[in-house]
Amino acid sequence: MRRLFVLALLPAFAFLIATKAQQPIPGDGPPDEAHTFRPGALYTIHHNVSLVVLDGVALDQKDRVVTDLKASDFQINEDGVPQNIRNFEPAGKYTPAPTVNINSTAELDQFAPHAPVNIVLLDEVSTRFEDMAYARWSLKKWLDAQPDHLDTPTMLIAVSLERFQVLRDYTQNKDEILNALNKRFVDYPWHLNQAGWNGDSYLAAHLALRRVAEATTSHHGPKTMIWLGRGLPSARNGHHSTNVEASADTTTSHTLDELRDARVTLYTIDPAGVLIDPENAYPTNRWNYWPFGGDPRFEAMALATGGRFFANRNDVDVAIGSSIRDGSSVYTLTYIPPDPDKDPRKLRHIQVTVNRPGVHFITRTAYFPESHPAQMHQDGTVSNRLGLAMMSAAESNMQYSGVRFTATVSPTDPSMVHIHVDNHGVGYYVPKDENKPRHTRLIMVATTLDNSNKEISHQGESYNFAMTNTDRSGPFNLPLDWDFKLDKISKATRLRIVLRVESSGHMGTVDLPLTTGATASSVPPEVATTAPAQTPSAP
Repeated sequence: MRRLFVLALLPAFAFLIATKAQQPIPGDGPPDEAHTFRPGALYTIHHNVSLVVLDGVALDQKDRVVTDLKASDFQINEDGVPQNIRNFEPAGKYTPAPTVNINSTAELDQFAPHAPVNIVLLDEVSTRFEDMAYARWSLKKWLDAQPDHLDTPTMLIAVSLERFQVLRDYTQNKDEILNALNKRFVDYPWHLNQAGWNGDSYLAAHLALRRVAEATTSHHGPKTMIWLGRGLPSARNGHHSTNVEASADTTTSHTLDELRDARVTLYTIDPAGVLIDPENAYPTNRWNYWPFGGDPRFEAMALATGGRFFANRNDVDVAIGSSIRDGSSVYTLTYIPPDPDKDPRKLRHIQVTVNRPGVHFITRTAYFPESHPAQMHQDGTVSNRLGLAMMSAAESNMQYSGVRFTATVSPTDPSMVHIHVDNHGVGYYVPKDENKPRHTRLIMVATTLDNSNKEISHQGESYNFAMTNTDRSGPFNLPLDWDFKLDKISKATRLRIVLRVESSGHMGTVDLPLTTGATASSVPPEVATTAPAQTPSAP
């Protein structure tokens, strides 16, 4: 079975509304229409006022980073109207101190929750084997020139047509990344010159981008995603426009929304280099030997997130270094947009200028005020977007830490599992009708696997929890506990649970052995509760 077509699996999931100790509530339409709380809006305050967050890097005329700018040096315009800067973070403010050593997502969340991070992705889907070998060599060359302790926590991911695999979770240990890179056996892209696989390749690229966004959205710092590869498959008819903002391609639009909301800046590097004999290198059609397979959308997607693209060059290691340098020199500016509720799907254009000759600021140049996470339908069934997000997390080995919860297998029955959710970060809906209680909806997928990590079964449910009264002066806090029974555990040795808060789209994952009494948390308890002293770097 071709696992990338996860949409085909969705009908197999009957997500049920479970009746718990708290009063269950019926699905009363999309929450963004029936409630004053706007799920998915970044940094939601009151009255639907959201801050627009701009992460960017300042460069001079020689492409060198400028890190000594102040808030007064910036001017923001939205649709030509000057905006007041509400918050300003200088470049490198939250770079981890030398005393901090990050070696996992859990440690990042505890010890450096606002630190910038790098996510390096090896694209084995749309990239020739030879070009991927050069990309890996270039990455190794750059790493070899770095100190043993990297300034910025870095994750390494590989994506092929059949799997998405985190090779090394966040670490500042250079040797750990090199070891993971050396152990990776590259998948040969046998499908590359067969047009019939373009759809799969196209979906694989977007799934990879969304997985990274969804898994990292709860981390408060900026993320630099460095994509080493060709990106989207060879140009397809009707998709030659670089205006991805106004594109009718909803897949691209949704992917961009998720990247922006998660503060992911995309840097794309085409490792094909300067081709001497392009027609023999990528012979399928005349577009293949253009940068990024001749599809300008992938370059445009990088620019739309505030990143850059590198192509037609033989110094890929330098491009990698420039991308990582930019990511560690990020300024953050915020402002309150004018009339955020007016025309929520109208594209807003942003222009940021710097009051210093020869310096320009690279950041995203547009956004949509309304960007809601995927939700369930009114009848309680799962939308395609929601199902795709849940299955992507279920089939990944990436750690999602957006929801803090613990899963415990019964000490007497391995098919019975107890879930306890920490209210920290759980979003609640506030109905417009003051006589209705606040409530939240949690969506879960439990996947069983065997000794060879082969998936045996998927089981999905959703849970609604409502306050017992309509008093809105008290805390948004409910005991979020329940038990569920696995339908199939024959041959199963491991369990992966994905839990999603519908209102925010945040997700958490837990992996644990399917043995009696086993327990695991989305924030591992073995991580120390007291972080080492950390002093923000001077601007």
